[in-house]
Amino acid sequence: MEKSQNGEHNDDASSICGYDSLHHLLKDNLKPHHFQEVNRLLTGLNCGKALETIALPDSATALSVEHGFDIQAFHFHADKEVLREPRVVRVGLIQNSIAIPTTSHFVDQKKAIFEKLKPIIDAAGSSGVNILCLQEAWMMPFAFCTREKRWCEFAEPVDGESTKFLQSFALKYNMVIISPILERDINHGEVIWNTAVVIGNHGNIIGIHRKNHIPRVGDFNESTYYVEGNTGHPVFETAFGKIAINICYGRHHPLNWLAFGLNGAEIVFNPSATVGELSEPMWPIEVSCFILMEETC
Repeated sequence: MEKSQNGEHNDDASSICGYDSLHHLLKDNLKPHHFQEVNRLLTGLNCGKALETIALPDSATALSVEHGFDIQAFHFHADKEVLREPRVVRVGLIQNSIAIPTTSHFVDQKKAIFEKLKPIIDAAGSSGVNILCLQEAWMMPFAFCTREKRWCEFAEPVDGESTKFLQSFALKYNMVIISPILERDINHGEVIWNTAVVIGNHGNIIGIHRKNHIPRVGDFNESTYYVEGNTGHPVFETAFGKIAINICYGRHHPLNWLAFGLNGAEIVFNPSATVGELSEPMWPIEVSCFILMEETC
């Protein structure tokens, strides 16, 4: 997660009452025992144990200090089985802002985002992350509320420069990487899709999933750029488990989660780029319901 203030007050207009997250707001303003109970309601029972932080290697924390991003790690428990050994999977999530102004040349903007993410991905790799998920359309400014068609210039093929950029990290760290991009389908009339590319830990492309629910709410009419995907509800077999990707707006649709669960997903990722005030209040309610419905995580 990109650093803004590590729990201190933030004057940014996108903050929540001066805090960069609901978690920090609650932690700083509730008594410890009240915060623990509220956190349990928001993040789940966690097998009856409080959410634990994980000590990160010095190399990862050094990168975060040098390059100015926040890095945190937590341990989620699972019920112990009798006949099978525990299978521990380290999942990494990256949320980042753009690197240079959107008035800059598009080539420079994409290059700057790549440079910004290099140390963040290195920190994930040095922390032993097995599956890393980037945010929705990470390789460009999230401009899908502007209705300006020029942003489609950022679209690229599945095996384009963003995939090639990440393949080296997948190989270097033996890590599966989920790369949500704006896809240009060069084999079918250059149709534009909102796509997640799954890169295997050997640098191979395992497969893709295309966003299957498109918001048409006010200026967030994303059909200006792309339409509903045609990939169904695929589950990808990786070295670290069976995974699925429910892209952004798809999380509001319970049958999406159900279909991924029925298809065998053990972990369902939800890469998203959205507005905090719109989505954050719904997040704990939605996710808790979907976990109960499908028994995925």
